[in-house]
Amino acid sequence: MTKFRHLIFTLPAAIGLTLSASQSFAQDPGDQPGLVADDSFQLDPEWQKQVVLYRTTEAPGTMIISTAERHLYLIQPGGRAMRYGIGVGRDGFQWQGLVNITNKKEWPDWTPPPEMIARQPYLPRFMAGGPGNPLGARAMYLGTTVYRIHGTNRPDTIGTKVSSGCFRLVNNDVADLYDRVPVGTKVIIRQKPEL
Repeated sequence: MTKFRHLIFTLPAAIGLTLSASQSFAQDPGDQPGLVADDSFQLDPEWQKQVVLYRTTEAPGTMIISTAERHLYLIQPGGRAMRYGIGVGRDGFQWQGLVNITNKKEWPDWTPPPEMIARQPYLPRFMAGGPGNPLGARAMYLGTTVYRIHGTNRPDTIGTKVSSGCFRLVNNDVADLYDRVPVGTKVIIRQKPEL
């Protein structure tokens, strides 16, 4: 009887340990190579592209990314901004700074950096651009960092903290933004909202 009780108490612990170990190797919900974006997905109005009032001393054409709000603002003349809903870095992967757009690519190829591969060993080492690529339809490269403003094949991640530090938009929005900004555009990344 004692052996039976020991088995009853040991079995749930073993199952729990197995489940927690398998979850640590589970795929990051934000990066799903090969998944083609669901174009019928409807963003919540909060994350849809729209013109908003926005007070700032920054010049028109400047981009301001607010990770706390999960919005990207492209400053327009007259105290306005084009606001886009974005997905941002998950906890521990958010950052702030001042950079410029140093490169732009349509349907970019994806080569995950070694640090990302170490965290997510199931990721491909290279993936050609296209509808199933996690970088989506466009990418704008930020300074000398490994980070980008890019599209996504997961529109359901907009408005969430899911990336490894990049900023993602739905493909229609990233294509719109891409056409509006040149290489050299000033990008301000803030973790806290401007007061």
